[in-house]
Amino acid sequence: MSLLSQTPETLYFQNAAGRLFYQPGAQVVRLAWAAERIALAAIQEYYEQVLALMLNTGSRKILSCHGQRAPLPGPAQEWLTGDWIPRAIAQAGARHCAIVEGADPMHRLSTQSVVAASPSGLQFRRFADMQEADAWLREVRG
Repeated sequence: MSLLSQTPETLYFQNAAGRLFYQPGAQVVRLAWAAERIALAAIQEYYEQVLALMLNTGSRKILSCHGQRAPLPGPAQEWLTGDWIPRAIAQAGARHCAIVEGADPMHRLSTQSVVAASPSGLQFRRFADMQEADAWLREVRG
């Protein structure tokens, strides 16, 4: 069993996009995505709460568990890479994002699009399971 999965966590926020948790011992912000297609406004609200949580806790590590999440629509991808990710880097010092891949091949393509178009400063790694993501987040500093 992984360290992160054993780390106590607190539910910080929930909306149609999913649930957002904080793991204080590991200083990790964990995104647990919903499976349904999500409106852009709900995605933006969710990510704004991620940023607020990072600012409030000083966390620089994100664990995004995609599971059965539907692919993000183009406007959401553009907003992430052009607006949210640059702000997360500049304001919260975001440094590492572990992505536990989703099951849908189209979802994986949309994830690759976001990773490829993101500004430098936030290091992404994609994983097949939580244990690999956990090991990487424990190794990185910050």
